[in-house]
Amino acid sequence: MAFAALAVGVVGLAGVFATYAAPLPLQRAMAREALLDAALAAADSPDPQAAMAALAPRLGDSAEALAGAPAGLAERVTKERLAMRTRLDAEAGALAAQLRLLIVVITVMGAIFVAVIVGGFSRGRC
Repeated sequence: MAFAALAVGVVGLAGVFATYAAPLPLQRAMAREALLDAALAAADSPDPQAAMAALAPRLGDSAEALAGAPAGLAERVTKERLAMRTRLDAEAGALAAQLRLLIVVITVMGAIFVAVIVGGFSRGRC
């Protein structure tokens, strides 16, 4: 019976570990939103090109979309916000599917483990 409890416990632990990965796309989106706000603030700085160049490594794939003259930066930031939200929404969906698959696979493995142990007990092998 302890083995059955262990198998069920492993599934529960997989679910607990999954809760740590699930909020990652949201955290990335919030960090990117803050960086996009910083990019808008950089346009008002004395040297907007230097300020944007300093932000570029942290902006990642958004840096290319924001490159250019400070004149149309607000419009480019708005477009990039929409594109970033679309990308991170897709990432969140993919992560959720992977986490569901992880929990299903571990549940099936736990069920097989319990079946083998119970089968061994019923045959008197354990």
